Amino acid sequence: MTQHAHSCVRLVNMVFYAHHGVLKEEHTVGAKYEVDAELTFDFTDAAKNDDITKTVDYGSVYKKIREALTLKKYFLIEAVACEIAHDLLCDFPILERVSIRVRKRNPPVDGICDYAEADYSTTRL
Repeated sequence: MTQHAHSCVRLVNMVFYAHHGVLKEEHTVGAKYEVDAELTFDFTDAAKNDDITKTVDYGSVYKKIREALTLKKYFLIEAVACEIAHDLLCDFPILERVSIRVRKRNPPVDGICDYAEADYSTTRL
């Protein structure tokens, strides 16, 4: 009997300096962004055989996320999270589900706030 395993790999608290936001000043000055990626796929074969070809290349995932954060400008962190999730599903066929969290440190609110966070998940159809 074959079982389908639920497994995922997480890249946690990747930090980038980028220029996103609604305010013009945010695009000029920039801010620190943090990203978490949860990549769901069955890595049973990779684990059983200690085979790197049966898993996701973390370096390639990181590069894709860095490019999305630093090469484009967005008004919304919601748009950043959505774009990253769909790009990863497109580029890595092994992935079944992707969850992305994008945090913007010290968002421009009228008060004290550690960060604003957008959390987006999508599943391969």
